[in-house]
Amino acid sequence: MSPVQSSDHKKLQLSFRQKLGILLTFSKDKVVEQIQCVWFVLAYMILFQLLVLGLPVVYAAMIGVGISIVIIGLAFFMSLFVMAPTWAKIQTTAVDPYSAEQITGPEALDNASTAIKEFMLKQTRPQDMELFVTMARIQTSSAMQLPLNVVIPAFILSELKTAFQIGFLIFMPFIMIDLIVATVLMGMGMMMMPPVTISLPLKILLFVLVDGWNLIVQSLLESFAT
Repeated sequence: MSPVQSSDHKKLQLSFRQKLGILLTFSKDKVVEQIQCVWFVLAYMILFQLLVLGLPVVYAAMIGVGISIVIIGLAFFMSLFVMAPTWAKIQTTAVDPYSAEQITGPEALDNASTAIKEFMLKQTRPQDMELFVTMARIQTSSAMQLPLNVVIPAFILSELKTAFQIGFLIFMPFIMIDLIVATVLMGMGMMMMPPVTISLPLKILLFVLVDGWNLIVQSLLESFAT
């Protein structure tokens, strides 16, 4: 190869690398954002389930390693159950077309992130979304056009509110048992006896009699819009 051809070849090679670098840089930011969105929602769903499912254990003073492992497993599989329709939509609109080479990788990720965004918007209260839209000073005619940095915090805020509402309803019966037991023990002059010694069996008995786990799981599943 002559020196002139070698120089032209290096210029073309450099130009191609520069263009490829620009393309990868642009696609990388978008792809990373979409992948983070998909995994974030699944991770947060598990944490949300753990928050609510762990409340009766904390209130009843039954914290232990064995119970924690069981609750983590229950939260994980409940998250998969709740997200199943969304995963099915991702499979139909993103994974299958990409496997058939009908769409590109970025297009598949864009379709997947759209399905995730639809799921988050269904769970988000209008006032929470309005808060972040106002703070971000965004004007749009459709919620689907909102960026993820607005949808995600609004989704988190709505889910936290729901979790604490459920937690308050769980907490009230337990606090009533603690108050009654403490009052009875003081009235009997047994102030040196820890109230938890009497209240813990009563809390467990009450929780079993009303089928507490069934009620909590049902409340959690019904809190997600379909």
